[in-house]
Amino acid sequence: MGIVNLACWGLGILLIVAGYTQARGPYGRYQQLKEQEANIARYEGWRGNRLRDEGPSAATLMAEQLRARVRLWAFVAVVGVVLMFVGFAVH
Repeated sequence: MGIVNLACWGLGILLIVAGYTQARGPYGRYQQLKEQEANIARYEGWRGNRLRDEGPSAATLMAEQLRARVRLWAFVAVVGVVLMFVGFAVH
C-alpha cells in the first residue's frame, strides 16, 4: 500500500463527508419548499387560481438556488467516490 493509495482514500473520504454534510441542509429545505408550493397550488385550485401573479415566485427562485447547491455538493461527493476507486486501482 503506497502513499498515493492512502492519500486518495483519505481525500475521497473527506470529500464524501463534506459533500454529504453540505448537501443535507439545502436538500431538506428544498423538500420543505416543494411541499409549501404544492400546498399553495392546492389552495389556489380551490380558490380558482386568482391569487398568484405571473412569473416565478420567491420560493421558486430559492428552490432553484437550493437545487444548484445540492448538485454542487453531490458532485463533490461523487468526486470523492471516484478518488476512493482510484485509490484501489493505483498500485
